[in-house]
Amino acid sequence: MTLSGTALVRKRERVQPRAVDLLAWYDRHRRTLPWRAKPGEAPDPYRVWLSEIMLQQTTVRAVGPYYARFLERFPSIEQLAAAGLRDVLKLWAGLGYYARARNLHACAKAIVEQHRGTFPRTIAELTALPGLGPYTAAAIAAIAFDAHATPVDGNVERVVTRLFACEEELPAAKPAIRQLAEGLTPEARTGDFAQALMDLGATICTPKKPACALCPWNAACAAFRRGDAESFPRKAAKPEGELRRGAAFVVVRADGYVLTRVRPDNGLLGAMTEVPTTAWTPEFDGRRARDEAPLPATWRRLPGVVRHTFTHFPLELTVYRAEVPPGTAAPEGTRFLPLSEVAGEAFPNLMRKVLASAGIDPRPTDPPGRSPQRGRTHR
Repeated sequence: MTLSGTALVRKRERVQPRAVDLLAWYDRHRRTLPWRAKPGEAPDPYRVWLSEIMLQQTTVRAVGPYYARFLERFPSIEQLAAAGLRDVLKLWAGLGYYARARNLHACAKAIVEQHRGTFPRTIAELTALPGLGPYTAAAIAAIAFDAHATPVDGNVERVVTRLFACEEELPAAKPAIRQLAEGLTPEARTGDFAQALMDLGATICTPKKPACALCPWNAACAAFRRGDAESFPRKAAKPEGELRRGAAFVVVRADGYVLTRVRPDNGLLGAMTEVPTTAWTPEFDGRRARDEAPLPATWRRLPGVVRHTFTHFPLELTVYRAEVPPGTAAPEGTRFLPLSEVAGEAFPNLMRKVLASAGIDPRPTDPPGRSPQRGRTHR
């Protein structure tokens, strides 16, 4: 059932929750987060923006250490804009979804160059910046500037679909959910209200076993009355991407170096560091993998495969390792990286798995304590 037109209005009137009740709950139970302004403090747009970009597709627990390191290294947007992309990617390595880091850097440059280092306040100006879609622009406008905007992330979608028992499946239901969420947003304290919705979804209206008895809106919640809150939101089945395969080549030089290269700036894992690999295709022929090795050597195939799942497809890599003499020259387009610098290099998680499988410790000296990614649905 699609909630639209008169039906949408009637549905909203029948179960309308009050913003004042959620704000009162938020004033008592708000989470303490490193990027969140304390009561009475003015929010810092730079910190709000940085946290919102980092929290996309990632949990609060995973983001915390990365946020602290970024803020220590780049305490202002001017310093972030002046940094090299490689330095930004090195700090981001391990957090995943690396286009966010590239957009973060591009956005910082745009704000410095086009807005003299000051964040624009309107949705139109914010969405014109690199990497800022409707959600992020609305979140910055509401939280940083208390503008009348309604950021709708996975937490908000879950809360709203349960409140109104929205039967339409995601993603088709997004316009109706947004309309309902906008109808809940008060004229005042819009930043607090946006964060209250996020906190409600993260701590009470959770994906599994929601604590409905503690919810300030349970009396107005249609799914709570029906007893089927966990069944919302409805989601259309996602088609599984076709499995791709390939081979990765780990070349270790006897004087303490490993062969690496940098991926193209655009596309999957753009500008990140990797060991040489074949193409990743469903038709990969493992029998011919050594034909694509980066240099002549005695190659040893390591047992098992490295598995990794991207947004649109799963991947399996066979790993080959070879040892070469000291001083061996790097082929064109590659370079030998000191093993002592591996932990601080901009290797994505996939490549860290590959290195670990070849006996090279890729862990940073200060481990970030990542947790499994759950998207923006329970941050």
